[in-house]
Amino acid sequence: MLQSLIYVGIGGFVGSVARYGLHLIVGSRWPSAFPWGTFTVNVVGCLLIGLLIGFSFKEGILNDTLKLLLITGFCGGFTTFSTFSLDGLNLLQSGAIWYFLGYTIGSVVLGLAATFIGYQLVS
Repeated sequence: MLQSLIYVGIGGFVGSVARYGLHLIVGSRWPSAFPWGTFTVNVVGCLLIGLLIGFSFKEGILNDTLKLLLITGFCGGFTTFSTFSLDGLNLLQSGAIWYFLGYTIGSVVLGLAATFIGYQLVS
């Protein structure tokens, strides 16, 4: 258990640093009101988690340790949006359309509402 936490922690640390670096690079290249840095990180993270899951399931390349390090740790630290996307894809692939819609719409709407409420509570 402790070893698994260490792998997730190392991956999360590297993913967080990579997120911040990419955010800075993209944000400095295209400064605008649109959050290009976050947008880019989210799309890149989704592509990366898709590739890793594909390698894991189709090719059998990733063992459990690498999954913890790269998928849970790195991708989780890089962007939780990639995990959100993967969960949504899993719901779609299993045919759970209503769960997919509830999860997707609920996550976005309630996430924005919770952010707004949290901000209002302290401002």
